[in-house]
Amino acid sequence: MHIPTSIDAVQAMLADQGYVCDRALGTVVFLSLKLGRPLFLEGEAGVGKTEIAKALSAGLGRRLIRLQCYEGLDVSSAVYEWNFPAQMVAIRTAEAAGESDRQALQAELFSDDFLIRRPLLEAMQPDENGAPVLLMDELDRTDEPFEAFLLEALSDFQVTIPELGTVKAPEPPIVIVTSNRTREVHDALKRRCLYHWVDYPDFEREMDILTARAPQAADTLSREVVAFVQRLRTEDLFKKPGVAETIDWAKCLLALDVITLSPEVIADTLGAILKYQDDIQKLQGSEAKRILDEARATLEPA
Repeated sequence: MHIPTSIDAVQAMLADQGYVCDRALGTVVFLSLKLGRPLFLEGEAGVGKTEIAKALSAGLGRRLIRLQCYEGLDVSSAVYEWNFPAQMVAIRTAEAAGESDRQALQAELFSDDFLIRRPLLEAMQPDENGAPVLLMDELDRTDEPFEAFLLEALSDFQVTIPELGTVKAPEPPIVIVTSNRTREVHDALKRRCLYHWVDYPDFEREMDILTARAPQAADTLSREVVAFVQRLRTEDLFKKPGVAETIDWAKCLLALDVITLSPEVIADTLGAILKYQDDIQKLQGSEAKRILDEARATLEPA
């Protein structure tokens, strides 16, 4: 599929993949695709940052290449490394055969045959379906030296391999960078990207998302689930539930054939929406009933 030619077309393409986005997010995604600029998405965990890359990949028919970031991530894990065991086998084979041309052997050992491409290098390879979608997920988990390395990759979409030279993408990949803001990412890297803060959705948009991702849920149950989760986010919690938890919870309730929420059902299924014991303890006793009553009070007649 070709790059969408309007903001509305971007929203429609994402909606076809079950991703409901507002106008502001649709605009920045459109500009990222139109201008060929990386898109930097920041926000709380579970608000749908990673899903944007998945929806773009599916909607455009492009390959999705994911680089899951973590502390200590280095070039050998993110870009490339040499297949050392295979190189050793090649050396032993050459010795056994009595081959003495060291320069030829070295050229063979550091050729494309022994190169292991990691996500960044893989994203720079030509693809008949068009440039892939490169997802750099949770960049805030990496170290600052790795950020510095990314400046070259995101500026010119090229990496340098000492033994082979510079590899440049024939067509820049569609880059989505996400951060949960556990630390600030350096300004120099942000300047190379378009930026958008992905916030928790309002009631209507979260209803649209839940309808798209859990269409089997009855409207009455969906409204109660969304109202409860929205009200829960106003509580003093260590980790507020994201949209992903809303969807998971609705699917759990469907699996239990729940028709309407009750304090007992909420207590039994809290593990689907809250992931920390301290948060779960806060909803014990009458607290779940209080929040449920307040959530229902916000609902207009369906």
